[in-house]
Amino acid sequence: MAYESKFKNDDIDELFKAVLLLEDEEDCYRFFEDICTINEIHAIAQRLQVAKLLSESRTYNEIESITKASTATISRINKCLVYGADGYKRILARMKEQEEV
Repeated sequence: MAYESKFKNDDIDELFKAVLLLEDEEDCYRFFEDICTINEIHAIAQRLQVAKLLSESRTYNEIESITKASTATISRINKCLVYGADGYKRILARMKEQEEV
């Protein structure tokens, strides 16, 4: 069954298609530096690190200390891991598989 996002629209489809065309880390840096502010890039990276640490069963205090994320941010990401669209889970699993190769 295909996932149906409640946010789906033509503009977002086009954005995601563009992201899927990125071929390497350099492409990612170039594209995201143009499309996002540095603070947005840092925030997205921080969220991924929080999700990774939560998936490793780290405590909120440990995660806050490591990432400097607020407990509100950590809680929000935890809710995504538990009740969300499984986006974090899917990517974290793929990242773990890649590390093991």
